[in-house]
Amino acid sequence: MPHVVCEYSANLEKKIKIDALLETLHAAMMRTGAAELGGLRTRADRRDQYRIADNDPANGFVNVTIRVAKGRPAEKRRMIAETVFADARKHLDSVYATSPFVLSVEVQEIDPDFRIHESNIRAWMKAKEPAA
Repeated sequence: MPHVVCEYSANLEKKIKIDALLETLHAAMMRTGAAELGGLRTRADRRDQYRIADNDPANGFVNVTIRVAKGRPAEKRRMIAETVFADARKHLDSVYATSPFVLSVEVQEIDPDFRIHESNIRAWMKAKEPAA
C-alpha cells in the first residue's frame, strides 16, 4: 500500500530521466520489505512553479513523500526513509555534481479513519500468473 510521490523541479528534466528515477524509488521500496508489489504505487509530480533559496533558475529539487499504513514501528519507517534516500541520492549523483540541488525523503502515516480505498489490482495480478 505505500504511495511513493516524487515531486521534482521542472528544470531537472534536462538532467535526469524521471522514469528511471521512479524505477529506482519503486525498487528501493520493494527492497525494504515494507510493501508487496501489488500494493505499491510510485508516481512523479513535475513542479513548474517553484522558488528555491535565492531563486536562481539552476536550483533544483526532488522531494519524495512516502505514505504508509499506520502502525509500522518508528524504526521501520526510519529504515524506509534511509533506504529510499540512499538509492535516490546515488541515482541523482550527477545532479549533485553539476547543480545546486536539494533532495528530501519523508515517511508519513496514512490515518485509516480518513481513508477510503478499494483496489482490484492484486486480483488482476493473480489472474495473470501462470497456473501451477
